[in-house]
Amino acid sequence: MPELDDRRRRLTLVATCLAQGMILLDVTIVNVALPSIQHELDVTPGGLEWVVNAYVLALAALVLVGGTLGDRYGRRKVFLAGLAQFTVFSAACALATDDPQLIAFRALQGVGAALMAPLALSILVDAYPPERRTGAIGIWASAASIGVGLGPVVGGALIELFDWSAIFWVNVPLGLAAAALTFAGVRESRDPEARRLDPLGAALAAAGTFLLTYALIETNQHAWTSLATLGMLAAAAVVLTAFVAWQRRAPAPMIEPSLFHHRRFVVGVLVFGVAYVALAGTFFFMTLYFQDARGWSALETGIAWIPMNLPFLIVTPFAGRIAARFGGARMSGAGMLIGGAGTCMLAVVEVDTPYPWICAGLMLVGLGYGLMVPAVSSVAMGSVPTANAGVGSGMLTAARQLGTALGLAVLGSIGIAAAGGSWTGDTAAFLDGLHAALLTGGLAMVATAPAALVGLAPGARAHAPA
Repeated sequence: MPELDDRRRRLTLVATCLAQGMILLDVTIVNVALPSIQHELDVTPGGLEWVVNAYVLALAALVLVGGTLGDRYGRRKVFLAGLAQFTVFSAACALATDDPQLIAFRALQGVGAALMAPLALSILVDAYPPERRTGAIGIWASAASIGVGLGPVVGGALIELFDWSAIFWVNVPLGLAAAALTFAGVRESRDPEARRLDPLGAALAAAGTFLLTYALIETNQHAWTSLATLGMLAAAAVVLTAFVAWQRRAPAPMIEPSLFHHRRFVVGVLVFGVAYVALAGTFFFMTLYFQDARGWSALETGIAWIPMNLPFLIVTPFAGRIAARFGGARMSGAGMLIGGAGTCMLAVVEVDTPYPWICAGLMLVGLGYGLMVPAVSSVAMGSVPTANAGVGSGMLTAARQLGTALGLAVLGSIGIAAAGGSWTGDTAAFLDGLHAALLTGGLAMVATAPAALVGLAPGARAHAPA
């Protein structure tokens, strides 16, 4: 296939950066709007978690399917289909009149994101020759970081000027611009030896993940030991066990079983999952804390998140140099320790806690993730055979998104339990829930740091036990 000219490469880069920024912007921008959505649509705490979880759960469950579809039927074609779905259902979210509608449209929006997310990177790899590829991917990764960082600020400004629906309307012009750039610059590509689809595997993974997350979220309505909760957890265990068994026998499994023989890749997936469990809880509880406990506006809340975003954006461009000096394993372990310490600082806030204390905690969280994310990504993907790079990248993305979904479910249920069943209208109960949830998340990061330090280090054994 002939090489693209520089003009089309630049258009491809901008299109993929814009799409990736939209996907991650939508994860964080919604958090700022949660109090407004809760008040205007009269949403329960459990329903509020599902406003976020419906999106990330659909994205996590289907991201591997999106990559497989693109490899088989054309990456540009599937990417555009995902972009169209994401844009259309962003508008539908803005028009929702109650929480069941909003949750359903958020799930459909997440399906669109799942078609885009795994294909942006493979489109870039096709567009750029090896000697220019690293620089292009670095710019693309920075766009993702900017999307995460701008979410709270942009969301706060939009809510201040308009209302909560504006955070979804903003995706419409962005989606149209990304589509125009894709039509103009992105060429079609596919893998002639692409794996066949695994519809049974996809259905089992999605069903098992849904049952697990639903069971955890609904613990704010049913006790952990109730028949409803135990029944859903048992059903999730059965379905996920069936998924694992099927992946071992399927002629074209969604997840290549041999990937689990690579120690550093497995540890990387685990570290990513734990880290994003904690981060999801931090975004959820601290956004509600700023607006409901301290009475800040949405714009003030967005600005309050800046101390977390700045260290992340400052550190990530130098991640390669830091890893070359200290090693990816040390960098990952240090990131988990620092991020966990920052989360624990936030776990002790009260209504009158001085903002400098909160600012310091947020800065530590941002610094920790700025060190951990690029290091884990590089080490984990560096241990995966080139032939499995696509599915490996998809699994890391799925770990991040599933960690976000489970973080809201697990830490949300811990928060509800600590608050005595409900925190609505009761600041003291809410703070009890925040303390328990964020302390759990922070300590989980600290406890995982040794696994990152040891498990991501190069060693004599290249593979994990089968």
